Amino acid sequence: MSESDAAVIRLHADDDVAVATGKLPAGTPVAGDAGVLTRAAIPAGHKVALRAIVVGSPVSKYGQVIGVATQDIAAGDHVHTHNLAMSSARAGAERREWRPPAQPPCNFMGFRRSDGRVGIRNYVAVLTSVNCSATVARHIAEAAERQGLLARFPNVDGIVPITHASGCGMASSGEGYDVLMRTLWGTAANPNFAAVLVVGLGCEVLQIARLTQQAAWRPQASVRSLTIQDTGGTRRSIERGLGELADMLPEVDAQRRTEVPAAELVVGLQCGGSDGWSGITANPALGHAVDRLVALGGTALLSETPEIYGAEHLLYARADDAVAAKLRAKLDWWEEYTTRLGAEMDNNPSPGNKAGGLTTILEKSLGAVAKAGTAPLVDVIGYAEPVRRRGLVFMDSPGFDPCSATGQVASGATMIVFTTGRGSAFGYKPSPSIKLSSNTAIYERMRDDIDLDCGSIVTGGATIASKGDEILDLMLAVASGKRTCSEELGYGGAEFVPWQIGAVM
Repeated sequence: MSESDAAVIRLHADDDVAVATGKLPAGTPVAGDAGVLTRAAIPAGHKVALRAIVVGSPVSKYGQVIGVATQDIAAGDHVHTHNLAMSSARAGAERREWRPPAQPPCNFMGFRRSDGRVGIRNYVAVLTSVNCSATVARHIAEAAERQGLLARFPNVDGIVPITHASGCGMASSGEGYDVLMRTLWGTAANPNFAAVLVVGLGCEVLQIARLTQQAAWRPQASVRSLTIQDTGGTRRSIERGLGELADMLPEVDAQRRTEVPAAELVVGLQCGGSDGWSGITANPALGHAVDRLVALGGTALLSETPEIYGAEHLLYARADDAVAAKLRAKLDWWEEYTTRLGAEMDNNPSPGNKAGGLTTILEKSLGAVAKAGTAPLVDVIGYAEPVRRRGLVFMDSPGFDPCSATGQVASGATMIVFTTGRGSAFGYKPSPSIKLSSNTAIYERMRDDIDLDCGSIVTGGATIASKGDEILDLMLAVASGKRTCSEELGYGGAEFVPWQIGAVM
């Protein structure tokens, strides 16, 4: 990152635009010796043209194409939705040998489960097979809290009802069924859950027997189940559910943290409410932390497939041919899917993203990919499929944050790290969410919600590397039990949102 003037940041020598470090009045110098002045007021985080750009020409930021000029743009003009649009052009990306950062061993205090995996929280799940059992599952969890069931079990972090809107009115086979089944399996298998109570209605398409009999997702001794119809209705089901929890809690409470290597950490990467600073501060700082984690043998999950569109060539260059082909297949599916539904991949960015300075999905994606650092891409998996390899892995998912995070947790993520520029009110259970701000203004406005500010990278108070080091230290602290802002606020009980694919019948 290089500055062309204190008023703006120019990210690459070949860029046609720079980013305003603050609100710039008309007439502000932005290009030093070139004598470029802003021709209108430029909002903070938005783009200003550094040179004249002819209509139809590609426009570059990050040294990459972010769109095409829809009209002639003069040096000093504000560059945004009124004069910049989606482009099919892509810049090149070279394959480079990755040199892992020098990294001394790091450890954290986690829960080593009987299957060898490591959790960072010690929850019990009340998992539903169908929406019809959602209320009973919530009543069981709420009654356990109301009756003080956990008072004698201080080592249990809580009881989490996992409810959703599906499980019936769907085909009993096919893609939609398979996605929901493996999302439920994977969530129940997440090592942040020490035990699981499965609650069903009884007559649903997604039968509990298939969940519990076919799944090798956890030791059977840590799984209990009931159906409302067989148990005798709502009140009896709540009573029985409380009894099942009471039986399981002593063993859950007996779990203890032990020192384990950082290689056991699986982190889901998310960004939401992004702005013009996200790809300059928080995302590359998180990317630095990811490189350090991967060098330690840990795993990071990049997702949100629509939000890598336009930056996919950068990921191809970090993968072998087989992995690159897997990623290309996922993007081909999304292009066909959006076309069939009458949408476009550039329907993203959202209105909030655009207000924060992002214009096209190309620009948003180039900044979003920065949170994955520079490590090789070692695998591409489907939504909620289990992680099979350590390192940087891509999991296919929508860009909707709760849905994407749900898939990551089902794939094995024990922690979510979430960058934001516009502000985020998000958390997840059982996997705690660390939130990073891209600018100091939103951090100060939402101090209760955001764990770490990366805005000081712009002012020179920190570097990408130093802030990345802070992020890794925070990740290890949270893995050892430090509570995040979202945990303190009680977030995470309503954010389970499986990806619903296929017909609702």
